[in-house]
Amino acid sequence: MTLKELEDQARALTPEERASLAETLLKSLREVSVAEIEAEWGREIESRVAAYDRGELETISAEDVFAEARRLAR
Repeated sequence: MTLKELEDQARALTPEERASLAETLLKSLREVSVAEIEAEWGREIESRVAAYDRGELETISAEDVFAEARRLAR
């Protein structure tokens, strides 16, 4: 079966069946557990804080960040 044929068959499903299929497919992409993701974020945070402490990161004030966000939202 080709991808096109599979897509056509999936489109023929009811909305509920398509939603269930989509959820199943998305879950299959998650090979990493939530705990592993949280641990990786913890390592990333530690790395960034260490880089900040060493003076290796450029900082941007919250005022500048919010001003840019407001500018982009217009």
